[in-house]
Amino acid sequence: MRSNVGGRRFVLGLYALLVVVAGVAGFLTGTFVSGLSAPRFLFLIPFPPTPVGFAAYGALTLALVLGLPLVLVVFVSERIDDDAV
Repeated sequence: MRSNVGGRRFVLGLYALLVVVAGVAGFLTGTFVSGLSAPRFLFLIPFPPTPVGFAAYGALTLALVLGLPLVLVVFVSERIDDDAV
């Protein structure tokens, strides 16, 4: 059985979905948990301790944590010589 979704498209869709889920989780955390201190993205950039601030913090953090390895995998996979193995 053949799928209409290619591998690269599937991975990018899954990546986007996970970033959105992290944003929603951050929003819900900022909404329902009280007494939270302001998060700092990369320990440098402060975000406000509001639902939108936590949503942005969660989405950006997961985008960076998942995005860097994904970019490295793409970089290596495009430059590896299949004949050398």
